[in-house]
Amino acid sequence: MTSKERVLAALRFEHTDKVPIHHVGFSSDVATALIGREAYVGGGIQQWREATAHWNGPDAHAEFVERSYRDAVDVALAAGNDIIRPSYWRYDRVPTKKIDDNTFLYEYGPEEDWRVLKYDPGSEQCDIVSYKPRPEATFATIEHEVAAAEAAVSQRRPAETGHAFERRAMEELGDRYEIRVGGVGMGVPLRGIEIWLEALLVRPDLIERLLDAQVESARHNVELLSPLGFAHFWGGTDFCSNEGPMFSPRLLRDVFLPRFRAVTEICHQHGGLHFFASDGNLWPVADMMFGDGAIDGYFEVDGRAGMDLARLRERYPRLILIGNISSHTVHLGTKDEIVAETLAALEVAKESSGVVAGVSNYFVPHTPIENVMTVLETVERNR
Repeated sequence: MTSKERVLAALRFEHTDKVPIHHVGFSSDVATALIGREAYVGGGIQQWREATAHWNGPDAHAEFVERSYRDAVDVALAAGNDIIRPSYWRYDRVPTKKIDDNTFLYEYGPEEDWRVLKYDPGSEQCDIVSYKPRPEATFATIEHEVAAAEAAVSQRRPAETGHAFERRAMEELGDRYEIRVGGVGMGVPLRGIEIWLEALLVRPDLIERLLDAQVESARHNVELLSPLGFAHFWGGTDFCSNEGPMFSPRLLRDVFLPRFRAVTEICHQHGGLHFFASDGNLWPVADMMFGDGAIDGYFEVDGRAGMDLARLRERYPRLILIGNISSHTVHLGTKDEIVAETLAALEVAKESSGVVAGVSNYFVPHTPIENVMTVLETVERNR
């Protein structure tokens, strides 16, 4: 089987020649060690690289774009992934001032709309914040954000193009590999989440309007991408901690779940599937999320938060599952612990169908390359 054939068979709950693999993401630090050159992948570090490239001019930015695509593909192939993730984080705006090597200013619009990008090399994380301290958010503040989201959706045109890296990967690799694409993410902003959680209780209409705009954005993306060969759309939102959901099951049922289901139905109308991710412990709401087809697949399956792959498969036999090897274990565990966790995920995938094994979240910065290789070698010997 080719990688694509293997993945598609697994997603149809059919037999595969070996376990399909998808490690969800790589920090630049780990990817660099893996491919033997500075790897243009990762989270905030990629946003900082793009800011630096823009500052250095159009040629530098064109080089950034090409390296980002090429390195994402090369890292996925080096890791033995059957599903290719061709794009990582971006911040495609030209800074107006360089404050220092790790800090850029974006002076666009009125001063209260200016942004500052601050990069922390040790963590590979970026913070993009307001130039001026903002007053505490109110319902009026977030209603303005909701209106902006609605306007952005209404102004989108069918001729627009996006997901350039995914399109290119589909053209170059789509006959042999499954190409991962997003475009269906949903949820409230995690930055300043307190006011959004308060609105869930006091002004749920604001949350419903935001989610409805996200449903329409997902509709646009699925309609645009499905004719190009994309059939599996990766979205979700982090709404759980290790202790459980951030809000009540009632709010999930009444506010969020109808919109999650709407995105799933959009995907189905175009012959596709909807994959949903959240870190944390989803068990308190698992029957609502997974029990009656609200979503098709669940990725970033967080074993450390209790989301056990074998238990999930037993309880939800038609739910596609992706992941379950813990980034934390790979980062800090012993070799025996890493091998045991990797073998456990592979064993569930072998014993049942509809499972793609892999590291559930990033190979985080400063993970010893020996630990990464333990995962990759254990997978290769036992898949």
